[in-house]
Amino acid sequence: MSELITITDSARRRIASIIELAPDQKNILGIKIGVKNAGCSGMTYTMDYAYDLEIHDEKMDLDGLTVVIEAAAVMFLLGTELDFKEEKLSSTFVFNNPNATSTCGCGESFSVG
Repeated sequence: MSELITITDSARRRIASIIELAPDQKNILGIKIGVKNAGCSGMTYTMDYAYDLEIHDEKMDLDGLTVVIEAAAVMFLLGTELDFKEEKLSSTFVFNNPNATSTCGCGESFSVG
């Protein structure tokens, strides 16, 4: 079975460094990715530390990085690639989501349908 999402090496390195710098890093399981209703296109991505698993969350081990997908987000994130882009004046995580039918101009929100 293929993974629900994939993570580029750049994103994996950035997430690992963020977790390493967290004051409570010993309690962190990995990262948790979800979606919520917000933004100009309808939905926005969420990322936070994962401290535990909720019922029906999907847990993946991606080359040593634990990624937890919130149960309600699975159908919206299937096939998504998480990347990390660094440019001259900015750096950001980028979700390359094949399910998104439209995105807002800044790329912060998306819709499916």
